[in-house]
Amino acid sequence: MQPIMEEQISGAIVRSFFAKLERHLAVDVAIVGAGPSGLVAAHDLARDGFKVAVYESKLAPGGGVWGGGMLMNEVVVQDDAVPILRDFRITTVPLGNGYHTLDSVEMASGLIFGARQAGAVIFNTVCVEDVVIHDGVVAGVVINWNPVRRLEMHVDPLVVLSRALVDGTGHPSEIVAKVANKGGMRIASPTGAIVGEKPMWMADGERTTVENTMRLCPGLYASGMAANNVQGGFRMGPIFGGMLKSGRKVARQIAEDLAS
Repeated sequence: MQPIMEEQISGAIVRSFFAKLERHLAVDVAIVGAGPSGLVAAHDLARDGFKVAVYESKLAPGGGVWGGGMLMNEVVVQDDAVPILRDFRITTVPLGNGYHTLDSVEMASGLIFGARQAGAVIFNTVCVEDVVIHDGVVAGVVINWNPVRRLEMHVDPLVVLSRALVDGTGHPSEIVAKVANKGGMRIASPTGAIVGEKPMWMADGERTTVENTMRLCPGLYASGMAANNVQGGFRMGPIFGGMLKSGRKVARQIAEDLAS
């Protein structure tokens, strides 16, 4: 008997998804958070031939880009970040004084599409509830469905091993917190622990977002606002050049570390 259409459609989805999941139970780079820094890093690393998986707890990847500034869907970037956007074929409008505006929906969707086209795989609605640490090295992530976490269901997770792990979770730096607090590992910061984010100062926040992007301990990196929160940098609001440059910087450092 020939399978009916409903069976074919459901079967195709199930087989395709679980084949994708199985192929990514061990990866070169796991990135937690599909915001702008995470997506740029995913794009660059996948383009360079690394196996990259991105874990986004929300339904829609893109981080805080979608809403622009106070739900007005425009954002700003600096001149020196525009070449990164050009790599994703995202358009900008010169504003003068070294700045450009761009449509936040185009930016979010363009970064997502660019990362996927480069070969990175994005698992949305998947949260990272813990990390794997082997002999003082961060070696992977512990994943579960985000609805399971939100409903507080007692469902055991799965594990994905990685050679490098990026915390791109934004302001709370959730992954670094797990490594430092639960894992008891000292991280590269002024105090050896998470310093915490300072109030708004756009210019300094943009600068330090890039400066604070680094390897924090063996196997663990931070990008974007997660990096600023760890090091005690200022927040910056709806200006995204630092985020983009942070993603490119962490990708470059990981590629060098994995090649050594």
